Amino acid sequence: MSYCRAIETMSGDKQALHKAYHDHLYGFPIAEDNELFCRLVLEINQAGLSWETILKKEPSFRKAYHNFNIKKVASYTDKDIERLLSDSGIIRNRLKINAAIENAKSILVIQKEYGSFGKWLEQHHPKTKEEWVKLFKRTFRFTGGEIVNEFLMSAGYLPGAHTEDCPIYKKILKAKPMWKTK
Repeated sequence: MSYCRAIETMSGDKQALHKAYHDHLYGFPIAEDNELFCRLVLEINQAGLSWETILKKEPSFRKAYHNFNIKKVASYTDKDIERLLSDSGIIRNRLKINAAIENAKSILVIQKEYGSFGKWLEQHHPKTKEEWVKLFKRTFRFTGGEIVNEFLMSAGYLPGAHTEDCPIYKKILKAKPMWKTK
């Protein structure tokens, strides 16, 4: 069963939570660097957990990470790390927190060289999933194959976020995802 059809079997709040993400965010192109960074941090934090857990905690993540302001996160100190480790609204995993900070620093370098994180992604497009994983592992922390795949699908750089019979699939095509433009 695809993720698109799986939502139909959910009920109540769980269905509403997943449907909102599915219908308005998942697979749609992301143009803004802080939002790309947000999606990367959320995908990293999902490792070993359910996506539902991350969706429920997303507002707390935004607050804890200064709305994913790359410059602010890159300048986090040990005091910020301790603050994050004591924040029950997010995933309190030191490796994932450190990865967010180090990845923000990497994105600042990318922005200096390419103008934006998005332009860096575009510059490297198209690639196979395996090529993307190698690039991400060289560039970022805590980015294994599944994390990279989900990040790129969720941000419109790789196909597969929706099945072709899903009504959202057509909306994504109109939004011109990167995988469709080259």
